[in-house]
Amino acid sequence: MDLRSKEVINIKDGVRLGCVDDIEIDQKNAVILALVIYGRAKFFGLFGREDDLIIEWHNIEIIGEDTILVRFDGYTRVRTSKKHGWLDQFFKG
Repeated sequence: MDLRSKEVINIKDGVRLGCVDDIEIDQKNAVILALVIYGRAKFFGLFGREDDLIIEWHNIEIIGEDTILVRFDGYTRVRTSKKHGWLDQFFKG
């Protein structure tokens, strides 16, 4: 089963969270721990991007052919992956 690029939708409010970009795996037990949705680009990526969204495996309700439905309460971006855009170098102090 290929999870990459599947659209993730929160069934609590119908919000499209993004597409699966990565997964977190417990290598010792060979199980998937969470789905990772990379943060959205800020101004076409020139100013980096927002933090990544981590959705734990127990929040997944249904995995379909093109879509993953999750029951997710919070929209807090929990994993920081500050990818700076090329314009950020001009604004460093």
